[in-house]
Amino acid sequence: MSAKHPIIAVTGSSGAGTTTVRKTFESIFRREKINGAIVEGDAFHRYTRTEMGQNIEAAEREGRKPPSHFGPEANLLAELETLFREYGEHGTGKIRQYIHGAAEARRWGLPEGYFTPWEAIAPGTDLLFYEGLHGAYQDKQIDVGRHADLLIGVVPIINLEWIQKIHRDTRSRGYSLEAVTHTILRRMPDYVHHITPQFSRTHINFQRVPVVDTSNPFIARDIPSNDESFVIIRFRDPRGVDFPYLLNMIGDAFMSRPNTIVVPGGKQDLAMQLILTPLIWQLVEDRSRGA
Repeated sequence: MSAKHPIIAVTGSSGAGTTTVRKTFESIFRREKINGAIVEGDAFHRYTRTEMGQNIEAAEREGRKPPSHFGPEANLLAELETLFREYGEHGTGKIRQYIHGAAEARRWGLPEGYFTPWEAIAPGTDLLFYEGLHGAYQDKQIDVGRHADLLIGVVPIINLEWIQKIHRDTRSRGYSLEAVTHTILRRMPDYVHHITPQFSRTHINFQRVPVVDTSNPFIARDIPSNDESFVIIRFRDPRGVDFPYLLNMIGDAFMSRPNTIVVPGGKQDLAMQLILTPLIWQLVEDRSRGA
């Protein structure tokens, strides 16, 4: 890890709510006047949307294990590690964007599901902020997470994650329930082997747990709201965490373990602001001293 050019990585799977967490970080950056280089994990997919579909169809037709965005085959993980290493050492690196929807397609003049050209990170950024699937990824050859200074996991319980994905993909993207269910099943081995282990390497995990019945996520009419949930916040190393302060500042929060605080779901943003702002400031101050 390098204090000179700090890296923050938020890791969570599709439907985990990492976009909401990214907005919290962006709010902190604006308020604290921090110039962050924002990197989306989707930019490090290996294939365009069309190519990915073709590869999946070919694998299923030939009886092979199809690729998924959770696994290494469909991602440029060596390149992601190179970005983390180069930014940590020099504050430089190359990034691109994945074209998600029609508005981005019009802005870039490219089809949906394609990538923008690789570009150098603008000079003078204070830190790099990554949000995606593989911020703490590790295998025998690649170790992305070792280059990050702060690793955050966003991990709703699995049924809630499925409900969020089902509702997003059926209502916003036009997929059938059968198609989304097939995707969940197809990606499960990669989820187990490549996504889940990352949450044992993160410094802090935020896990949303609903307090309504989610026993059958495939028939859930609504996504449980924040007010119908608790958020479990686990610190890998609780030393230095001012739990009495957090309990005093966050109404109805309580400790469930010596390294774990539980907060009402509607207080997640407040909890993140209180916990993460001083950590971000510490990274920026360490950078200033190390520059």
